[in-house]
Formats: sequence, C-alpha cells, structure tokens
Amino acid sequence: MEKNVMEMSMLYDFYGELLTERQKSIMQYYYGDDYSLAEIAAETGTSRQAVYDTVRKAEKALRGYEEKLGLVSRFMRTGAELRKASLLIDEVMGGCSGANAEKLRSVQKIIDGLEEEL
Repeated sequence: MEKNVMEMSMLYDFYGELLTERQKSIMQYYYGDDYSLAEIAAETGTSRQAVYDTVRKAEKALRGYEEKLGLVSRFMRTGAELRKASLLIDEVMGGCSGANAEKLRSVQKIIDGLEEEL
C-alpha cells in the first residue's frame, strides 16, 4: 500500500470530521504520525488486516466526499487564481503611478488577505 500523504492530508483536513472516531484515529496514526500498519495494530489492539481495511475504507470515504463536494479542488483552483492575479498586479504596477498604483496596491492587499484565509 503506497501512501499518498499530500492527497490524504488535504482530504483529511477538509473531510476528516466526517469519518468515524476509529477511522480518524487510525488515519492520524498512519498519515499524521507515519506509523506502520503493524505499529497501529499493536497500538490499537487489533490485527494488521483490520488496520489495513480501516485505512482503505477511510481513504475511499475521503475520496468519495471530494468527488461529491469538490472542496479540495476548489481550494486549489482558488489559490492558483489568486497567485496569478497577484503576479499580474506586480506586472502592471511596474508601469503605474499615482492613483492607479494606489488602487492596485489596494487590490493586492485584498488578494493577500484572501490568500491568508486559504
């Protein structure tokens, strides 16, 4: 079983609260703490196979939530678009002065605030 830590971390951040307590705990051990299946089994008093099944079921659930809701992909697109807008403002600022430059600085502050919220 190959870990896709970045993908699962994002999915877990967005949808983790929709998992059962057991799934959340095991996913935290597996992805957050980088425990092996055997280590998690020892920690939780279950079999390695039970841990494997729980991880697989939780991954499937998280991917299913993303497929239906698309929050992670929307988050990623929004961040990319904000970065593009910021670069365009920097580009235009080079040839601006006065009131227009001040307006662009104001727009840049708004973008910076939105990026911080992401």
